[in-house]
Amino acid sequence: MKYTIIWLLLLGFLLPMTAQSPKHEVRAVWLTTIGGIDWPHSTNGDEQKKELAATLERLQKAGVNTVLIQTRVRATAIYPSSLEPWDACMTGQAGRSPGYDPLQLCIEECHRRGMECHAWVVTIPVGKWNKLGCQQLRKKFPKLIRHIGEDGFMDPEQAQTGDYLAEICREIVSRYDVDGIHLDYIRYPETWPKASRRTTPAAKRREYITDIVRKINSAVKNEKPWVKLSCSPIGKYDDLTRYKSGGWNARTAVSQDAQAWLREGLMDALFPMMYFQGNQFFPFAIDWQEQSSGRMVCPGLGIYFLDPKEGKWTLPVVEREMNVLRQLGLGHAYFRSKFLTDNVKGVYDFAARFDEVPALVPPMTWATSDVPQKPRLLNLDDSQLSWTSVEDHSGTPYILYNVYGSLTYPVDTDDPQNLMAWRLTSTSLQVPPGRYYAVRAMNRYGIEGEAVQLASESDVRHTPIGGKRLYRVTEDAQLRLPRPSTIDASYIVVEDLQGRQVSVYTWTPVIDLTTLPDGFYQLRSLGRKGRTHRLGFLYKRPEK
Repeated sequence: MKYTIIWLLLLGFLLPMTAQSPKHEVRAVWLTTIGGIDWPHSTNGDEQKKELAATLERLQKAGVNTVLIQTRVRATAIYPSSLEPWDACMTGQAGRSPGYDPLQLCIEECHRRGMECHAWVVTIPVGKWNKLGCQQLRKKFPKLIRHIGEDGFMDPEQAQTGDYLAEICREIVSRYDVDGIHLDYIRYPETWPKASRRTTPAAKRREYITDIVRKINSAVKNEKPWVKLSCSPIGKYDDLTRYKSGGWNARTAVSQDAQAWLREGLMDALFPMMYFQGNQFFPFAIDWQEQSSGRMVCPGLGIYFLDPKEGKWTLPVVEREMNVLRQLGLGHAYFRSKFLTDNVKGVYDFAARFDEVPALVPPMTWATSDVPQKPRLLNLDDSQLSWTSVEDHSGTPYILYNVYGSLTYPVDTDDPQNLMAWRLTSTSLQVPPGRYYAVRAMNRYGIEGEAVQLASESDVRHTPIGGKRLYRVTEDAQLRLPRPSTIDASYIVVEDLQGRQVSVYTWTPVIDLTTLPDGFYQLRSLGRKGRTHRLGFLYKRPEK
């Protein structure tokens, strides 16, 4: 392992390398709502809805599969909570409803795009001392909130803190179809009075924070055990043998024993805030990977430093970090959404290329042994792929379906390049003709069952698609067509599957397609009077 570490550290300082895209990988983004800095940028509800849809659409096209939306902001919320008031980001006034449910909207829009939606809950900080959220919490729990500077903080050393935060998370999980609860600032504030630190041993402080995590874990898992529990610890867990953290780390500095939470099964995933570069990034990323205990680790990238107002990072810094994380088998998360969607220094363009091949979120194999059944009766009728539904035995509310397609049979469902649609709740999908298809059922833990293939290769090869013939080119790139006697046809028009013209040939018994690129096409006849008919589909197989 020693040589692997040295090699990966060297890679961090070389030019970006090409890393093979895996089938399972967390690709996340923090969507910040405090002050509307990522969203919303308007207090008009209709404008907010349009902006959110546009933002999520752009994120999906960049390969993002997990959205962490800030849901509890500062003892305030972006959903109609029975425990805390509305945050001011929605209407400009704390406590005022925007007239719709932003969290529900975000969940629906994410799921429509095949993305997971995690509710990001800010835990210990409760905002300015005299702001509505902090005020109401102080009235409810007079001795629970500590006044430090201008801000209020929940006291991690009081049992009531864990109880209350667990109730917040229980409310979200019980009412919403979220895929995860993401805890932020689950630690001691860096401004915590030094006198209190001296009277409370370090091990005891860590136990106080861990006790809060235990209570939240119990609340979430008792409601819906498939909901992922994660947090965003400080980017460096602790000092390493050769590399020091500079006094800013999770375990020692702020009593955040995140690696122990993975070992104990209290967390399903970590999103360490690794907003560093060079030797402050790569060795600590390897440490997170080695101590992952088989759970998900998805380091957060400080892409905000690409903005000249925030820092002096160049795009190659991010490129190197993302490539090394992929080599380590780790995910990546962007902080924050706006810097990504604004394409600061070309980061969006790079992300869209780097994550061009889709990826599923890794399965929670530690949470259940249940495997979904194999779908039955897969059928293709006039470009409509359909299959029978699968009964769920994992206790989750519904089964999801992933559709795969390729030019070869059988479809390799372990190859992410064949993933065409994912996290479907329906049992049908419009698909382009001329491919082989397979479908796998997936439960809410992300575990897939066995694939059902459309048919045997011989069946597909000779079966008309959508009632039209599938023509195949010979090995010497010749297309042989029978001369139709019932239609006026002088030319053959080759179109792509979107109907765009590729080539036109004079109708002869044998047409030379040597110059036509490999792939699937539509064939149409064109007569002297301008009449056209779709004859079927053409498949030109790549040379072996």
